[in-house]
Amino acid sequence: MAQPIIELKGISKSFGSNKVLDNIDLEIYRGEALGIIGPSGTGKSTILRIIAGLIEPDSGEVYIQGVKREGLIEEGTEQLGIGMVFQQAALFDSLTVEENVGFLLYQHSKLPRSRIRGLVNEKLDMVGLPGTGDLYPSELSGGMRKRVSFARAIMSNPDNPTQGTEVLLYDEPTAGLDPIASTVIEDLIRHLQSSQGVCSTYAIVTHQDSTIRRTADRILFLYQGKVQWQDKVNEINHTNHPLIRQFMSGNVSGPIQMVG
Repeated sequence: MAQPIIELKGISKSFGSNKVLDNIDLEIYRGEALGIIGPSGTGKSTILRIIAGLIEPDSGEVYIQGVKREGLIEEGTEQLGIGMVFQQAALFDSLTVEENVGFLLYQHSKLPRSRIRGLVNEKLDMVGLPGTGDLYPSELSGGMRKRVSFARAIMSNPDNPTQGTEVLLYDEPTAGLDPIASTVIEDLIRHLQSSQGVCSTYAIVTHQDSTIRRTADRILFLYQGKVQWQDKVNEINHTNHPLIRQFMSGNVSGPIQMVG
């Protein structure tokens, strides 16, 4: 069996008295699209941040391509490029689209500005936003801002191929979007996976039914800090697991207890 490109073993994480992850095991394989679902507040985004090296677990181990990670990551210290697309796009309002997408190269490379601008335009073309480099985030729709954040996440330094993005982590990429804008984003996620030279592996956190079905190959369901169910995405239509049945139907009655 192939080795996971990313593996979490026995991961636990608490914030104060709230234990959001309780001895979680998770594997992501190269070329896989993993969907992480479950009720709000069950640690889905926390898992992404642990994978990205933005926060440390309280206990457990993180392996990247079979190598145990020690502490938080620093730029250039891992051989696997991991990019993250945040729920709110997390763009710098005072910077143009071009400056947002090329931010890391402007800050951490010796490439000339003209070269960076060309690379930015390539990425903007890939996400369907040609000619938007001079605009500011305030001039964009919500869906366009999401696509700009995608372009930023896949930006890499051609002079240092080891810093390219191989894995993308999407945190609620269609949250707050109308159904048509959501479809555009869902199609883009799959397009980036299939495009040559762009990351083929990703994990996505989402609550949206269409996004679950259209962007994930395998589903992992979290509740009460634990993995309660995982299987191929089409099995959500056939399983009798009570948590999945309630979650996918939106029924207020069932084993999932909503706070408030």
